[in-house]
Amino acid sequence: MNKAQLIDAIANKAGLTKADSKKALDAFIETTTEALKSDDRVALVGFGSFSVSKRDARTGRNPQTGKPINIPAKKVIKFKAGSELADSVQ
Repeated sequence: MNKAQLIDAIANKAGLTKADSKKALDAFIETTTEALKSDDRVALVGFGSFSVSKRDARTGRNPQTGKPINIPAKKVIKFKAGSELADSVQ
């Protein structure tokens, strides 16, 4: 499902116009992004939670040459599915 299909599905399920659904989805994405940028956690009970984790710097290998390379530290976004979502997919 792509973004346009998701907007259509939201409009149908919630009885909203496509324009309103797009505004709501964009607002959700923007708000979630801002929260994650400030190292906050976004938890949606039953659905799941988004959080930011720090990955330490490490040494890796170039697969073509086998030479070691330095991989810098960075932040990664994690999503953990809630129990209701996990159970419904099973």
